[in-house]
Amino acid sequence: MKLRPGLQLASAVDGTRMVVVRAPAEEVEVTCGGAPMADAAQAAAPAPGSADPARRAGTLLGKRYADEALGIELLCTKAGEGTVEVNGAALPVKDAKPLPASD
Repeated sequence: MKLRPGLQLASAVDGTRMVVVRAPAEEVEVTCGGAPMADAAQAAAPAPGSADPARRAGTLLGKRYADEALGIELLCTKAGEGTVEVNGAALPVKDAKPLPASD
């Protein structure tokens, strides 16, 4: 799927919703719970309980998931129980930037 900033993605297996903050130049496959995510405007209602049991690490509301090597960053707008993956690899939570010292 060709991603663009601002695109809202919805999971097909749980309630997870993501917004694309930064998109890679090439096409990637974004999945949640083992099923491909779709454009939220065109997504059907999720099928409860159909997520792959091995891919249920969950997503956290308000957290950013990013892979600097791919150049992708997603923001979770609705939490769910499926693991978000890009091209078959789990997308880690982005670390917060350290604050400058106040010395």
